[in-house]
Amino acid sequence: LGLGPLRGGQAAAAGGVRDEVKEYYGKVLQKSADLQTNACCTAVELPQEVKAAIGKVHPEVVSKYFGCGLCVPEALSGLSVLDLGCGSGRDCYVLAQLVGESGSVVGVDMTDEQLSTARQHVAWHADAFGYARPNTDFKQGYIEDLKGIGLGDETFDVVVSNCVVNLSPDKAAVLREAFRVLKAGGEMYFSDVYADRRVPPHLRDDPLLYGECLGGALYWNDFLALAKAAGFADPRLVEDAPITVANPALEEKLCGIRFYSATYRLFKLPGRLEADCEDYGQAVVYKGTLPGRAAAFDLDSHHHIEAGKVFPVCGNTYHMLASTRFRQHFEYVGAHPHEAGKSAHFGIFDGCGKSLPFASASAAGAGGQCC
Repeated sequence: LGLGPLRGGQAAAAGGVRDEVKEYYGKVLQKSADLQTNACCTAVELPQEVKAAIGKVHPEVVSKYFGCGLCVPEALSGLSVLDLGCGSGRDCYVLAQLVGESGSVVGVDMTDEQLSTARQHVAWHADAFGYARPNTDFKQGYIEDLKGIGLGDETFDVVVSNCVVNLSPDKAAVLREAFRVLKAGGEMYFSDVYADRRVPPHLRDDPLLYGECLGGALYWNDFLALAKAAGFADPRLVEDAPITVANPALEEKLCGIRFYSATYRLFKLPGRLEADCEDYGQAVVYKGTLPGRAAAFDLDSHHHIEAGKVFPVCGNTYHMLASTRFRQHFEYVGAHPHEAGKSAHFGIFDGCGKSLPFASASAAGAGGQCC
């Protein structure tokens, strides 16, 4: 699982994995159509603003795009964004338009051929976007060691990644580094491939399956544990879709393992997020002010927040809105959950997937009887 630093034989094995990934994405794959499965193909419906932004990206960059989801979160204007495993730079150039000329985007990749494509078109995109100077930069290095390429602590507002974490031999290190470089209140918003069980070693070691984003896919529950261990309490699932593989020979080899493309958002809110969703009697009202989201805002797959409507939230959701870049887009009802003596606690938040564990509670009813 990569729960700690790689040493000795693990480090050597990691180097072998990286070499195989470099070979596959640098030399074997020349364009998106060369993929052997549909695991690294984005099937989600793209928002209109993202479609328009992709239309302004250089055709060569687009032709070498490999991704499994949409890693373009809301409210990006003026922000600093880091793309882990940027490849040819398609997502970077989309994000460069959404952050605007006052924002910045840094892409990191280890593959010479992919980075060459991304860097070749920096000036072209700045000109196409009407910017006086480029707001994109591309760095070569490993996403497990961002410090090694000079990326400092608390540097970025948002970290994104599109179908790349599964290719890393040390996924725990990727999450730790993402947490380190994020500013407090920042967010890691990324799409990746997950499995419904732990992928056995003989499949993890298959170069083709690994390159196709299947062999290295994390079991979803192991991912949640790694994210929390890195400091990202309460990971939120935004959207997901089954991966059909669409390759009979590889499907047979996978022996019934099911894979999913999923987008998660992980907030860096040290000391604010709790292990569970706790009820402090709070609510929010969405103002409808996020661009392209006038009617409603989807924080995640369980929080569809309609504009103008009082929406009860747990303490964690409250902070994901009030202590992040989303703050100005909401009105807030109820006390701050961490202001001592100013907020009542009503137990676990109803509908969060956990309930009172005592059997006697259901037998006696929701509360005690007054005499």
